[in-house]
Amino acid sequence: MKLESVLATKGSRVVSTTAKATVREAVATLAEHNVGALVVTDPDGRLAGIISERDIIRAFAHRESVMALTVADLMTTALVCGSPADDLEPVLQTMTARHFRHLPVLDDGHLVGILTIGDLVKAQLGHYRGAVDTLEVRLMESGRSGS
Repeated sequence: MKLESVLATKGSRVVSTTAKATVREAVATLAEHNVGALVVTDPDGRLAGIISERDIIRAFAHRESVMALTVADLMTTALVCGSPADDLEPVLQTMTARHFRHLPVLDDGHLVGILTIGDLVKAQLGHYRGAVDTLEVRLMESGRSGS
């Protein structure tokens, strides 16, 4: 299964912010859209980084004045990105091994969506369920024809 299939089901909606936004504004956007991470875009709308709830919580552990910082102060810029043609299973393995939960998906350098590890696990389970259902039907049909 390819990431493009998962995006086709989930949709390409991406909630974003800018590096100049305050962490307080980012938190409000996270809460408003009920998401765990925001894509950070540069003034030209290109991917510049990502800021997650986890980034914000980790910052709070070291200083109390986090809300006045900018997104640029906390965002992750060394991103692993996917492409629509990537296979689901190796992407899941990479996300698990590298301990990140949000994957920006780029097509020819343009952001086309963001997928979470939960999106990918759900898609994989659906794929497996479909395969099991198909095998069950085949077994039932072969049992009827073999009688």
